[in-house]
Amino acid sequence: MFAELKPGFRMMLVMTVLTGLIYPAVITGIAQVVFRDQANGSLVVSNGQVVGSRLIGQNFTKPEYFHPRPSAAGSGYDPTASAGSNLGPTSAKLINGTTKLDDRKNEIVDFDGIKDRVVHYCLDNEIPYDSSTPLDAFKDPQGNLDDVKLIKAFNDDKAPLVFTPKTPIPADAVTASASGLDPHISPGNALAQAARVSKARGVSVGQVQTMVAQHTKGRTLGVLGEPRVNVLELNLDLDRRLPRK
Repeated sequence: MFAELKPGFRMMLVMTVLTGLIYPAVITGIAQVVFRDQANGSLVVSNGQVVGSRLIGQNFTKPEYFHPRPSAAGSGYDPTASAGSNLGPTSAKLINGTTKLDDRKNEIVDFDGIKDRVVHYCLDNEIPYDSSTPLDAFKDPQGNLDDVKLIKAFNDDKAPLVFTPKTPIPADAVTASASGLDPHISPGNALAQAARVSKARGVSVGQVQTMVAQHTKGRTLGVLGEPRVNVLELNLDLDRRLPRK
């Protein structure tokens, strides 16, 4: 019986060494020589420190930086919880947003919704708009927009809030990607933010627009995907060439 099993054990040992040790070692070695940057995660280094990856989006909220597209990955931009919202285009939750009660029975935002994002995008970037109700009605005592009030107004069955931008809003500015970790935004989204960024940095809009153009990459192989701008790389380049004054 042992004689019959011996060839099987030998084959198992050979294949274990071949596919479990030799093959991974060879592929890893080739990757480190030929594709070292990609094999190590396409990491971005600034001032000697790793600040992110070219392949994974991260959040920027300060006015002097370009902002990424929204994220549904975990609590937002969580690389360990990559996911989309899984909400369809006719979903009331996706469009209007929802609220919920926290542990202390306070009403908080559950899902912000596209309409709420459009409002913030217009205000952040000084995009003109029409609103059926003045937005001052939805501000807290500190003068900040209360998203709970906004979302409830959008969901009002009798007289819902109607908010209409006077210029088209890029879709990627108010919708999350399927992964929630898209590191890119569209050139249109970047250009819509250029005025805010230039104002915050004390430079001309033309200077910022030039940098957007320099960081815009075309379709892969000329036909795949869409033109795109890597948010992290653009923001780091802004800090180097156009620091805030």
